[in-house]
Amino acid sequence: MAEHKIIDARGSFCPGPLMELIGWIKLANVGDELEVLSTDKGSANDIPEWVKKVGHEYLGSREEAGVWHIGVRKTK
Repeated sequence: MAEHKIIDARGSFCPGPLMELIGWIKLANVGDELEVLSTDKGSANDIPEWVKKVGHEYLGSREEAGVWHIGVRKTK
């Protein structure tokens, strides 16, 4: 059964949120969903680019009250 992990990277600046995602995705199982919370607007561009480059699934992003919620599913 897939898990949903929230990675709270609020207050961290580039490349911090991406580096936190990379660390957690290594520990995740295939099918797990990770949601990065980031106050760094650049994460909304950097994370999807990295996800596509390495072959995971980008689930989308949204901004709520200055916090970006960026979803990723581990595929391999």
